[in-house]
Amino acid sequence: MDTFVQFTLTGLTNGTILALVAMGFVLIYKASDVINFAQGELLLVGAYLTYAMVVDIGLFWPVGVLATLVVAVVLGILIERFVLRKMIGESIISVIMVTIGLSSVLRALVNSVWGTTGKAFPAFIPSGQVSILGAEVAADRLWATVIAVLMLAGFSLFFRHSKVGIAMRAVADDQQAALSMGISVKRIFAWAWSIAFVSAAIAGALVANIVGVSGELAGFGLRVFPVVILGGLDSIAGAIVGGILIGLLETYTGGYIGHGLNQVLPFVVLIVILMIRPYGLFGQEKIERV
Repeated sequence: MDTFVQFTLTGLTNGTILALVAMGFVLIYKASDVINFAQGELLLVGAYLTYAMVVDIGLFWPVGVLATLVVAVVLGILIERFVLRKMIGESIISVIMVTIGLSSVLRALVNSVWGTTGKAFPAFIPSGQVSILGAEVAADRLWATVIAVLMLAGFSLFFRHSKVGIAMRAVADDQQAALSMGISVKRIFAWAWSIAFVSAAIAGALVANIVGVSGELAGFGLRVFPVVILGGLDSIAGAIVGGILIGLLETYTGGYIGHGLNQVLPFVVLIVILMIRPYGLFGQEKIERV
């Protein structure tokens, strides 16, 4: 029982962080129909920016995290304005190749500034062990789960009730109708990239606090694809549910079976979902008449 509890809590931590990253991916797709292959690199940059603010510059960690989020907003706007906006009207393949190129550029910038050697991240979440139902669980993972859940709840409330969130949902549903109502679609695209960068930066800081900061953090980008396919490419609720399910699946498989199967099984799920329900658990089924 204690082993099951430990695996479950670990899976929930991984799942909520995956959900944070996936939410940014889904948001960009909903707003602009762009499949962002650079989402993992956004997480990587966010983690290193937090490291730079707290270690290199020496800011007190709440100030450092806040400064990181401000920089993430600015970078998100710049990426949308000078990279993606120029691709409006181009083919899907062209846009995908641009995001793949963007991921390579971001990774190269990180390596050139901070090097390729992993670094110890300045812990800002309480560590130690907590006993839950007889299982010893790392306190930093529990705190990371709580923070991720709060951030997901905050983003969900933002999308549902704020003026910008409502405008983003309107653009996602019908860009032409949103334009006729006076909504700036280009501004919404900038908001989407900024929020995606912020959510990835928060996830990067949480992951780095647990495992340290290194180039391997970009691997979360690939792990996001099974999440968004399972939940639905255009569903924020699906990103949350999909993240938790994939996180639990990875942890249970790695803990009970091992042999690296936990790295493979999410992609098996991805293939199965594409074959059975290609629009995901919560995605909107689109029927085109020709």
